[in-house]
Amino acid sequence: MIRRHPLLALFTAAYLALVGWVTLGPQPLDGEGQALLWRALRVLGRYEQTSWLDYGTVEFASNVLMFVPIGLLFLLLLDLRRWWLAILLGVALTCGIEFAQQFLPTRVADPRDLLSNSIGATIGVVVGLIWGGIGLLRHREPASRPSVPARG
Repeated sequence: MIRRHPLLALFTAAYLALVGWVTLGPQPLDGEGQALLWRALRVLGRYEQTSWLDYGTVEFASNVLMFVPIGLLFLLLLDLRRWWLAILLGVALTCGIEFAQQFLPTRVADPRDLLSNSIGATIGVVVGLIWGGIGLLRHREPASRPSVPARG
């Protein structure tokens, strides 16, 4: 799998390193970034249409979005027929991250992260399956029909 797609494997490893740094490294939001986020949430909270948007919702959505590429990359590395394994690897990755966070003083393991990350990986796999299915349909040869003699 890696020998067939060395560039894809390298890109996947780089993205996994980035996810590792974001999820296991120092807390990503510094004072200024966190203040900007809270200010934006306060502004959005003033309006009825966006009052539902809070920190928990933003964090959940961010985790989903961060894991969509993981599901897609795992699927591309493994092949469309092994879609279930790509999902399983995405779930295993998030379980490993949450397990490791238990031992890091600046991190908190959260069951909601297991759910959001798993949803993101699954969405990535589904997007890849749809994308791959459409690509397969475009490149598939049209079925030849047996010629039927005309009646006359």
